[in-house]
Amino acid sequence: MVGKSSLISSIEKYFEINLLDEIAFFSPSGKAGELYEIPVLHDDVEMDRIYLVGLGDQSLKDFRAAGAALGRKVRGKALNLVTVLASKKFEVKAHAISLVLGAYTWNLKTSAPVEIPTFTIATEEDLAMAEANAIAASVVLTRDLIHTPSNIKNPLWIAQEAKKVATSKGLTIRVLSGKEITKFGGLVAVGMSSPDPGPRFVEVSYIPKKISQSKIKGATALPHVVIVGKGITYDTGGVSLKRPYDLMAPMKSDMAGSAAVLGTIAAIADLQPNVRVTGLMMLAENALSGTAQRPSDVITQYNGTTVEIINTDSEGRLVLADGLAYADKKLDPDYLVDIATLTGAATLGLGRQYAAMYTRDNKLARELSEIGEISGDRVWHMPLVDEYFDSLESDVADLNHNGKKRKYSGGSLIGALYLEQFVGERKWIHLDIAGTGRSDADSGENPKGGTGYGVRLLVDWILSLS
Repeated sequence: MVGKSSLISSIEKYFEINLLDEIAFFSPSGKAGELYEIPVLHDDVEMDRIYLVGLGDQSLKDFRAAGAALGRKVRGKALNLVTVLASKKFEVKAHAISLVLGAYTWNLKTSAPVEIPTFTIATEEDLAMAEANAIAASVVLTRDLIHTPSNIKNPLWIAQEAKKVATSKGLTIRVLSGKEITKFGGLVAVGMSSPDPGPRFVEVSYIPKKISQSKIKGATALPHVVIVGKGITYDTGGVSLKRPYDLMAPMKSDMAGSAAVLGTIAAIADLQPNVRVTGLMMLAENALSGTAQRPSDVITQYNGTTVEIINTDSEGRLVLADGLAYADKKLDPDYLVDIATLTGAATLGLGRQYAAMYTRDNKLARELSEIGEISGDRVWHMPLVDEYFDSLESDVADLNHNGKKRKYSGGSLIGALYLEQFVGERKWIHLDIAGTGRSDADSGENPKGGTGYGVRLLVDWILSLS
């Protein structure tokens, strides 16, 4: 590893420049992400550049902004960028991940292949770099899944992609479909709108390699985290068609929760913490068809609860409820998490910078909030208002699923109240990422489209349990 000061001295000597003089020429403000470039020339190399980037007050947020700015600057270029900005563990990790996120690009153009830059960071923080590499690669995986158009990524396709990841990472995977998922009443009700190929239930499991298969029971002593992801590969709203219709254009990203589940467990497999992790991907398309569910239908969720359907565009909670009930009954989790682009209402108060987090466990909420600020995937602890529960009552079933019979507003928290009915007595966290899972602009760390939100937060939290 090369020390920061010695590397800077080497650069100045090699290119015969004085960086302080160069900085003075630009009169920079030092604002995080502010970027200047200096062309340099040497007999042994082609024309190259040195980038000077502002670090603001040197908070982790500023290291991420600087990384994203540099990544964007070299995006689409097959070159190696060496950075000497970060030195401490969390700085290195934040900066390294943001370099990759800023440089991210995705398309299906048939012209010249997209060139990808590589990055080198002058640091001795090997653990931070290992974590950064695993997380950055998994966010890229998550983004790639989200950006894939829905004529390609139906539930079967995502299940096949999950199998590829599981095989490459040494994970156990189980995929159910057809008659195997008849007990998953919500998943079937939503997915039967697009019967070819129909819905899929994917279960991916990680157990640390140090626990041999002959001692698999020893794994039960480890904390067990189960993460359930909404995986609606395209959401038309079903019979309750989305209006205005332009709201449908970004709905290929309505499987961002399941994508984050797969990205998280892929990173965990690389980092090998002493925590058991199970990911459940609830995959279906919510289409408008002759086999789609209708308002006034009554379905039965995995735990036997009957549910009156009010609006078929509130489909995400139906597939999640099955996954949560399955986890509670079959997997005995210590922590039960769901992640979903669930409600537009989540963006009304929080915008796109914070995900809405719901849990009854205040200590757990504080831990996740702190990890969110460090990782960059920020969350805001929202209330579960018990007085609103009567909005979920039904005259013909145990529950209705979207609370529209009473005019409480609070659509995000009512969705959370519904999901809470399926988690038993588990330590449960609901992450509504409708705002953070998608970006309307190509800016900073995020491309326009899927952000890969959730991977950094969940991986860092799971590592903290090890």
